[in-house]
This record gives sequence, structure tokens and C-alpha cells, in this order.
Amino acid sequence: MNACPVSSSLRLLRKFSDARGLVAIYIPGTRAEVVPVRTMIAMLVAVSLTATPVAARAAVVKPPPQISQVVYQRAAFAAGSAEGTAAGATLSFAAPAGTVEYTDALGTGTWEYARWTGKVEAVGFDATELVASWTADTPPGTWVQVELRGTSPTTKWYVLGRWAYGDADIRRTSVGGQGDADGNVSVDTFVAAAGRPVGSYQLRATLYRRAGATGGPVLRTLGAMASAVPERKTVPVSPGGGAWGTELAVPRLSQNVHEGHYPEWDGGGEAWCSPTSTSMVMGFWNALPSAQDTAWVDPADPDPEVDHAARHTYDYAYEGAGNWPFNTAYAGRHGLDGFVTRLRTLTELERLIKAGIPVITSQSFKASELPGAGYGTNGHLMVIIGFTPAGDVIANDPASPDNGAVRHVYPRANFENVWLRSSSSGGIAYVIRPPGHPLPPTTPGLPANW
Repeated sequence: MNACPVSSSLRLLRKFSDARGLVAIYIPGTRAEVVPVRTMIAMLVAVSLTATPVAARAAVVKPPPQISQVVYQRAAFAAGSAEGTAAGATLSFAAPAGTVEYTDALGTGTWEYARWTGKVEAVGFDATELVASWTADTPPGTWVQVELRGTSPTTKWYVLGRWAYGDADIRRTSVGGQGDADGNVSVDTFVAAAGRPVGSYQLRATLYRRAGATGGPVLRTLGAMASAVPERKTVPVSPGGGAWGTELAVPRLSQNVHEGHYPEWDGGGEAWCSPTSTSMVMGFWNALPSAQDTAWVDPADPDPEVDHAARHTYDYAYEGAGNWPFNTAYAGRHGLDGFVTRLRTLTELERLIKAGIPVITSQSFKASELPGAGYGTNGHLMVIIGFTPAGDVIANDPASPDNGAVRHVYPRANFENVWLRSSSSGGIAYVIRPPGHPLPPTTPGLPANW
């Protein structure tokens, strides 16, 4: 989860702090200076990421201590256990395993459910955070719940999201108040308790439909990113990854032109960086909602697809549209494959750009830490669309006064630092693309993070 630029908004600062226990911290001397020690570290990272001996590439090895440990694993529905579900390439509702009453602000309803439990997934290291993400079709009268539990050590089941594309049947929501001795759920992220890292885990998905109905929701993809981000105030500059001089033609959308729109979904402007970024990537893939879909939007509002995305990603518990997996699930409803992961370096991000895939990133920074931004933020999302011939980052930054001002160039060292350091998101990224568009190979010798 992330809020958006909050130079003066105490409400969003409170929201971000409550959700993650994080604030942007200014650390003198971490702006753009590249000192010899850092250069040396960068060289070591380059060797680790790009020059692993061929004979060693088959083995997964622990990354150097200055970069994050990350793995992303997709669920194989056929490998799990079913209670009323039918598994194949997707997971569907075959027969009710039982009924349950569910109450939220829309009232109390009786729902039939079917449930799938995935196999135990070994992480390969001691993970401190896990984020699940999914894509699903939820016709009216249906919804899905995604849960996770650790299996080494064994924990209870934690709810990571109750999701429906629409907002007429249930309130799409994260679930607070789940903390115990093993960990807690911070909006969209399971955070392991100190001294209780997760070595393996299971996912569980429950499909709901109105009692007596036929059909049901279809879960098309499900996966989880497990990670351990090292404590670090500064991040070394990574070597090039083959995308210098590449820029993708991603449409430009400003969140600020929506200031004051639809206060019931957090009021536009600085609160809508995530749905605006998601809309830009969906526009790149020609997968935006139709004019009929957006007919309810005030005709005076520019770019109605952004208003639409904010409504359909809004988390009624968090009271914002910045829930990470809710955004990738929204893109999934429009035919795309989307998931949340962490990237270790800009070198890895370049692999995706080179493959024609723009990447949405989450970061926090003081205005002085990212030259060219002109603002500070406790949490903000933007779209990385390419790299200059010198390796600097080209971003479609929705925190801009209008659509024409959205394209920015940010110095590589500064951007990498404010994105990857532990006081920021630790490299969170949305990867959204059509299912038929191949992902590039991941970094040789390290666990696959997409």
C-alpha cells in the first residue's frame, strides 16, 4: 500500500504511518554522491547480478547482503486441495462446501462458498514480509477472499484481502486487527513478528456466491511475493541492464487534475497516484474501461478512466485507492495479468523495460532527495517507462500539474536510492502486461521475483 505526495496532508501521513509504521526519513549525504566505497559495492553487485559463472547459474544462491532477498511464486491450482472448487488453468466454483453469513456496511448476506488450499511453498530464506496478489472475474453477486499462513513456523490464517470488482455486493476491503505473536497484516502485507521469519507458507482462496445462485467467481491467477529487505540507509547504484536509450510510449495521466473528485473514494488529487499509474499502464496495453463503463463519471472530469480506477481499487478499511494487490486485480479484470513483487535493482527493472513492459514503482522521499520532482512524499507511485542514453530513469509521474507535464527524468542514483532503501518501499513494483506478452528471464543465480 502507498499513499501519494503529501507535502502538507496530515490525513494521508497518518494513513501511511498507521498502515506500515513507516515515514520518509531524510538522511544527509544520500542524494546523488557516488563515493569510491559505493562504486566498489556497485561493482560487486554487477558481478553478482550479471557475471555469475555459467556452471553456478543452475543453483539458487543467497544474494549479497546489500540487496534484498525476494522470491515470487505463482500458485498451481491443480496442486492444491479443493473443497468445492474445480482446478485447471483457473480456479472456479464447482459446488458449495458450505454457507456463511457476512456483514459489512451494505448489510448481512448469506453466501455459499467453495475453498482451495495451496500446497506448502518453501521460500528459500527467512522472509519478513509477504504480499499476495491475484486476478479474478467476480460477476455481480460474487467475491473472493485470499488468505495466507506461515508453515515454518506454523501460524494462523491471515486475511490479505476481500475483493470484488464491483461495489454493490460487499465493501472491497483489507482486514485490520489480525496481529498476534507471529505477525500482523499491514493493509496488504503480512509482516512477520521480530524473530519469527517465515520459511514456508500456504495460500488459501475462498470463492463466494449468493446462496442459491449458479456460477460463481473465477480466480485466474494467484501468487505471493516473499522478501527480506536489509536495513540500509543508502543503496548503491546498479549497473546497466540493457535498456539505456529505450523509452516506451506510455500515455501520460495526471492525478492532480482530479483534485476534489469523488470524496467517497478519497477525493482525487494526491490520493490517486496508484489508480492513475495503473490507468497509464492499462492505456499502454489498450485495456482501459470502455465509454460505457465510465458513463457514470461526471462529464466535466478529464480522463474518466482514472475516476473509474479509483472507484474499483478503493479499499473501504484503508480508506484509499493505494492497496497494491487491489490495483493489479483491477487491471486483471480488464484482461491483463498483474502481480506485486519487489525488484532488487534498477538492473532488474531494465530487463522488463527491454521486454516492452512498463513498471509501476513505489517510493518515498524528501523533495531534496529526488532532483526534478519538486515535492516530497511519504509514499507515492509512478510508472517507469524507460531510461535515457546515460542510464537515468524516465518516469511518467502522476504528481504533475497536468498530463503534458507528466514525463520526468530522474537521476539514476537518486531514484534507485529512494525506491530501494529500507525506509521506503524496498523496491515494490506492479508488473502488468497481457497474458500473452512474455516476461523476460529473471536474474541468473537468484530466486525468481517474477
